[in-house]
Amino acid sequence: MIVKTLTAAAIFAFAASPAFAQDTQRAITNVKGDVWRFQNNFHFSVFVITDEGVIVSDPINAEAAAWLKSEISKLTDAPITHLVYSHSHGDHASGGAIFADTATVFAGANGPEEIDGVTPDTQVSEVSNFTSGDHSFEITALGSGHGSDMLALVIRPENVAFIVDVVTPKRLPFKNFPGADIGGYIDQIRVVETLEFDVLVPGHGALGGKVDATENRQYVEWLRDAVTAELKQGSSVEEIVASLDTSAYADWGNYENWRDLNIRGMADWLVESGALN
Repeated sequence: MIVKTLTAAAIFAFAASPAFAQDTQRAITNVKGDVWRFQNNFHFSVFVITDEGVIVSDPINAEAAAWLKSEISKLTDAPITHLVYSHSHGDHASGGAIFADTATVFAGANGPEEIDGVTPDTQVSEVSNFTSGDHSFEITALGSGHGSDMLALVIRPENVAFIVDVVTPKRLPFKNFPGADIGGYIDQIRVVETLEFDVLVPGHGALGGKVDATENRQYVEWLRDAVTAELKQGSSVEEIVASLDTSAYADWGNYENWRDLNIRGMADWLVESGALN
């Protein structure tokens, strides 16, 4: 592999230049060591440059993936050897065909046979590991909850974890938990808590750490228990929305937009799942 001979300072200057970030909502930043983060508007993925090739995660969409592949070529002449999908939802997993001609593709075992035209080489049902250069990659299936084919990727020696949608540091869960089994969602977070990592790179929002997984789980469990208690006392959903004290999370992202939706979504799940019985 031939790595372009850029100093760290030069790489950062290059990444900050208008030519590198053609759109103010699209950028590449270094996370730690050889781990890089790719931003496309409100979505993020990671890639790793090793002595044997480049490992990429979620392509996000076709245009974003094409841009990312071009930018990676400015950092290294090495091929993209692995593509790891966090899950198959279209807003994260579209556009992977641009990497699949050279990449071994990993996806969750409970996902579709094809993801936007890409057939995974390995579908992970528990844990899968591979190495590239002096880096090791641990892929862990999170079970069903938010989606049925969620995977967590831990990159070593940097001890960076790429976790999408299941954990987002200091941000409320998305809207009304659309399509989620909230009981399974909590279990997914518990699996994340068992993983060994230092830096959390989420699919949305700011970088975090392992503590963010615990805080996310504690919020969802608290909301479940609080809404359960109110419903059992005979409160209507509208009354719960109006009166539930959520002030402890008022500084979390999207609080104003999603606070009411979180309560409504939790109430709907509790009733529809039979969890109140």
